[in-house]
Amino acid sequence: MAAPASTATRRTLMRALTCLAAAAVVIPLSGCGVVRDLVGGSASQPARDETTQEFIEQGDADVFALMVGDCMNEVSEELVSEVPVVPCDQPHDEEVYFDLTLDGDEFPGEEAVQTRADEACLAQFEPFVGLAYDSSTLGFYAYRPSQESWERAEDRVVSCVIYDPAGKVTGTLAGSAR
Repeated sequence: MAAPASTATRRTLMRALTCLAAAAVVIPLSGCGVVRDLVGGSASQPARDETTQEFIEQGDADVFALMVGDCMNEVSEELVSEVPVVPCDQPHDEEVYFDLTLDGDEFPGEEAVQTRADEACLAQFEPFVGLAYDSSTLGFYAYRPSQESWERAEDRVVSCVIYDPAGKVTGTLAGSAR
């Protein structure tokens, strides 16, 4: 398995319910929306085009609502529940290029989830970009389930995210051969 150029450019963000610990004491949870409601966060999501399902406005979106083709700006937190999305025709840092749903009832462990995420994202990199990862100037990482989101929110989705370390891009990186 090939790895990103350096650990400094590789980010391994996990989906998580950031207020889970406090909220778990109050009531059982079934998803991010419940957590957001408990802490007073906004339940509204940025608007999507009814036909293409692409975001047509910027704003914070639930990380569980991300879809292939969504564009967003970078977040620096290790554990996230929301991400700043933007329409892809506007400058942005990142794009979701592949989703993988993991199987199983029991959380397989951080290392196993990370390994499976790396393998899947790497395997889908060249078909998306049109150039092998080792020859590309682009990088990738994955939003992946944490043990808490796996067990409490039945989160099984790994979202592969591509980015250009040189800075923001406008439009999709699909077929860019960069």
